[in-house]
Amino acid sequence: MDELLQEFISETRETLEALSGEIVAWEADPSDRARLDAIFRFVHTVKGSCGFLDLPRLARLSHAAEDVLGAVRDGGRTPDTTLVNAVLAIVDRIGELVEAIASGGALESGSDELLIAALVEDAAPAAPTPAAVPVRAVSRSIRLNVELLDRMMSGMSDMVLARNELARTLRDRPLEPHIEAALERLSLTVADMRDTVTRARMQKVDALFAALPRIVRDTAAELGKSVTLSVQGSDVELDREMIELIRDPLAHIIRNAVDHGLESPDERRAIGKRESGELLVSARQSGNHIVIEITDDGRGIDTARLTSKARQRKLRPDAELAAITESQAAELVFEPGLSSRDTVTAVSGRGVGMDVVRANIEQIGGRVALRNRPGRGLAIAIHVPLTLSILSTIIVRAGSQRFAVARSAVEEIVTSRSSAVRLDIVGDTAVATVRGRRRPLLNLAELIGVPDGRDANTLAIIATRDGDYALAVDEVLDTEELVVKPASPAVMATGFYAGMTLPDSGRPMLLLDGAGLAAAAGLRFEKSAPEEESAAPERSLLALLIQDLDGQRRLIALAAVDRIETVDVDRIRLTGGRHRLSVGDRAVPLHLMGSLAGRNEVAVLRLSDGMSEIAYAIAEAIEIVEVPAQLSPVGTGLIAGVAMLAGEQIEMVDAHALFAGGGQATGERPLCLLSCDGSGWMDAFLRPTLEGAGYRCTTALAPGESAAVTLVMAEQGIVAPVFENVVQLRREVMGGDTSVYRYDRAALIAAVASRIGA
Repeated sequence: MDELLQEFISETRETLEALSGEIVAWEADPSDRARLDAIFRFVHTVKGSCGFLDLPRLARLSHAAEDVLGAVRDGGRTPDTTLVNAVLAIVDRIGELVEAIASGGALESGSDELLIAALVEDAAPAAPTPAAVPVRAVSRSIRLNVELLDRMMSGMSDMVLARNELARTLRDRPLEPHIEAALERLSLTVADMRDTVTRARMQKVDALFAALPRIVRDTAAELGKSVTLSVQGSDVELDREMIELIRDPLAHIIRNAVDHGLESPDERRAIGKRESGELLVSARQSGNHIVIEITDDGRGIDTARLTSKARQRKLRPDAELAAITESQAAELVFEPGLSSRDTVTAVSGRGVGMDVVRANIEQIGGRVALRNRPGRGLAIAIHVPLTLSILSTIIVRAGSQRFAVARSAVEEIVTSRSSAVRLDIVGDTAVATVRGRRRPLLNLAELIGVPDGRDANTLAIIATRDGDYALAVDEVLDTEELVVKPASPAVMATGFYAGMTLPDSGRPMLLLDGAGLAAAAGLRFEKSAPEEESAAPERSLLALLIQDLDGQRRLIALAAVDRIETVDVDRIRLTGGRHRLSVGDRAVPLHLMGSLAGRNEVAVLRLSDGMSEIAYAIAEAIEIVEVPAQLSPVGTGLIAGVAMLAGEQIEMVDAHALFAGGGQATGERPLCLLSCDGSGWMDAFLRPTLEGAGYRCTTALAPGESAAVTLVMAEQGIVAPVFENVVQLRREVMGGDTSVYRYDRAALIAAVASRIGA
């Protein structure tokens, strides 16, 4: 409100200054209709603003003057000298009040009624009352033409590009300290000026949202509905020109939400909703875009009705309408000439509106997205770019093409050859695991169709509002501050780009839209919060849907899957009563449900609990799905329960039962030192037993290596006092109190475990 008041004061001052000559001329020639109209428009504007800003004194004065000037315009009053003087006195008083408001001072109100009374026909001229006019407050703002701001921004853009070119030139040669210091000062000055000029065009969207309460109130009253409006993010700043361009589309969407979306109080009461509909308008900044979202809790879009209307009007072929998805059916609201209403009202029903809204938004480089929730409401998101903005970016290469990515959207950059990075294919989805965290993987060259992009070995972790993913690029080239402008509507319509820029190389370059790339690739991120606060969040877990070797589809908890790989069947052997997979110099236990007969290769899930590892042979990994954490219990064999997935009963493999059957340890296993007596018994008999129990064994320590426990034969004695954890073995069944019979397997393993845990 403070900003609106300051704008009112500035506009009124400006108009008064321009009107001063007109008032004098009208006094000389009261019959001059053009000057009369100018004064009338002034008092009319002041009256309208005062009603919104709650300035009752100004409203009363301007309303009285407007009535008299209206009568003069209609021929009901003759503009004699007395009337002209009375109007001039009120205009002067309006100027005095504006200055008092600007300075925060007070102005006595006793003479207001006298000034208004002087406007009455045949009234005696009011005696002039000397008033102590407040000193005009020093103005700290001026109003500039938008074209002038555009020229300032263009010049600032050229300065940034020139600074970049200078820095690039100096970077390629030895730099003297005083030149480097001067360049640093230049960079700081340019950055400060850039921010100042950029902000000169910015305005809070509160100026855009200010009219919404009145629109909602009037529309709801006309339709007999009750609507509660909530506004969030009013402090977000947007280019002033962009605010004007989206003002009408936003107003149309608001009216549609009240008319089409929200039910009448009787309808809402009948379906268990609150009588008053809720409408939320929010704004937020997302990278180089501003997102304005309008959400209601109404009926949502009736896609079946829209499809039927489109079929009746033959807007699309019947075959196409029969095959469209729910989201595509909701998009029919943007078809020209299509309305879900059968009758025309003052608000809607003509089939004109949403197509124009989308066309206007796309014309300025934006886009409109729908999120339909039948029976629960509709959310419409308007994505609009900042018209001109200098953005800190990272330049990447895909094939021979270069692209910019907003630095704020990049969490980190890693190479796919790093030991902390692993790339897998889960079903038909590429997944990048970076330091143990899985993310979807997109290849930029493949996604946007760059034919010569082959060596995508660098991953940029891109953060979006819904989640993050890994973007594979050929190379990261540089970081630059660039001036970003909207690209052509055809380019912006792809959803891949947030704008275009011209770097100091002179070659046009596109700015990638991280969220748009994710949406185009069909990535779905797990929601961090439930959509409805009133409903308790339903716990769920991510699972991998697999085709097992016996032909059945099953689920296994995704958290247990470390990787998926294809192996030769020759690496699987039935040894020791169970299947095992040869992995390097280890034999990892392997489970399977079905037969390997007739297969040369098989897909294997490598499962891990952080300490041990097992393998699970499958026919195919299908996809990652979300299933309820609460399963229908089974508790038999290797099946933990049954989950419902798209109406189908799917068995969930019991990962706990798999690991309870024994796994190959993958962590750092305790080291046992076998102090051999030369007979070879410890190597031949003792080593397999201990290694089968999860220990490592050696007969000689490497330099710097230490043993967790040492095993010696009792008759050897303890030859090295440095061995603190010692297990003595005896050959006789009966013997001393501290030694262990060498063939008492349980006692031997227990003794080793107790020494290690001591």
